[in-house]
Amino acid sequence: MTPSTPSTPTTPKTTGALATPTATANSAEPLDEAAYDRRRLRQWFAGEARAAGVARRDVLRLAGVAGLAATVPTLGGGLPHAHAVTPPGSAPGIAPGIVKPLPDDVFTVRGTNAETRFEALAATGHLTPASHFFVRNHTTTPRLDADTWRLTVWGDGLTGGAREFTLAELKRLPSTSRTAFVECAGNGRGLFTTQQGQQVSGTAWTLGAVGQAHWRGVRLADVLRRAGLARHAVDVMPRGLDDDYITADGTRLGRVRRPLPLAKALDDVLLAYEMNGEPLPPDHGHPVRVVVPSWIGIASVKWVGDIEVSATPLFSPWNTDFYRLFGPGHSPRGSGPLTRQTLKSAFELPWNAHFEAGFRHRLTGRSWSGGGAVDRVEVSTDHGGTWHRVRLHDVPRHGSWVRWSADWHPRAPGPTVLLARTTDTTGRTQQATTAHNTQGYLFDAVVRHPVTVG
Repeated sequence: MTPSTPSTPTTPKTTGALATPTATANSAEPLDEAAYDRRRLRQWFAGEARAAGVARRDVLRLAGVAGLAATVPTLGGGLPHAHAVTPPGSAPGIAPGIVKPLPDDVFTVRGTNAETRFEALAATGHLTPASHFFVRNHTTTPRLDADTWRLTVWGDGLTGGAREFTLAELKRLPSTSRTAFVECAGNGRGLFTTQQGQQVSGTAWTLGAVGQAHWRGVRLADVLRRAGLARHAVDVMPRGLDDDYITADGTRLGRVRRPLPLAKALDDVLLAYEMNGEPLPPDHGHPVRVVVPSWIGIASVKWVGDIEVSATPLFSPWNTDFYRLFGPGHSPRGSGPLTRQTLKSAFELPWNAHFEAGFRHRLTGRSWSGGGAVDRVEVSTDHGGTWHRVRLHDVPRHGSWVRWSADWHPRAPGPTVLLARTTDTTGRTQQATTAHNTQGYLFDAVVRHPVTVG
């Protein structure tokens, strides 16, 4: 399938400086994405930024619901959230629009999505096989022909016109590889309710909306430069080739897309065409997807078909209404767009696993962080009274999880809980609770994993 070339924007270019550092091939991402976003919002309201692909009236509604347009009236009230909580196990083994098999011992189906059962990872290695990798779909998996696929790079942030790349052309560019996890921003969302007694909207993931793979492809920076990146470019927005996303009230939001600050796009972002040494499977972005290491999964757009390079700040529903923090304890205007993932630990055990008393058992699990490499992992088997460091089985690296194990010799029969917590190289440690937000993003509290000793 060949995407149609989007029309060139006609909105005037931004005249003021954007709050992002000068981007170079080695530059780091903006240190304060929230400040960058506030500047971008002011420019949009001043007519110097665009919400590409969404009618202005709908973006005003999105902004009004999100609390972003404090001085701008919304039109027609708020936009309903389009992602209501799905039942924990709706239609096991069958998910509309997912191509690969979804065996019940590996996945829990949640609407159009498939969550990996964490205990199923115990039989895998450091990398998650495609057969076990979670699936997050907004609509359905498209079936695309790699031979006819084209990537269109376009926009007024280029020095010339639109540029198309075939897959063969991408493969002729210098390739790069990276082992990195991809994790949905809502991973752990269901635990806000089951552990903290708080209601949230969205798919009720437990901890299995994460997977780690070895990705191979070409640096986005190299493609942008080949396309003629201009000095005045400020935002880069990949867009997928899946179907348009339509909310419950019928608002058509278009294809999934989310802008990246140019500095991030030129840093470590990949256009990946291989996963664990094989061409990308359909459910995971075939033939090419974006991989944004350590950032929330929505940034890693699957089935990428075009990339807009803009001289004006860009918005989409996926960084206005969605993927911000709202609710008690957060600003009425909401947080800035979510970027980095948080830190988590998970046991490779089914919920309510059974252990025989009086015997030594080996506990295994995985820990990861979007902020830094894992520094240490600790486990408690006495409700947090004491903590013991576990054995790490992988060299900790930024953007990659580590496997770990610990011995446990339970003696008293009855129900109990197992706890695991991670500390990363930035000094952050998992706490007892996560501050509530209405859409259930970035759960990072210590998980109370129930088991029974008998």
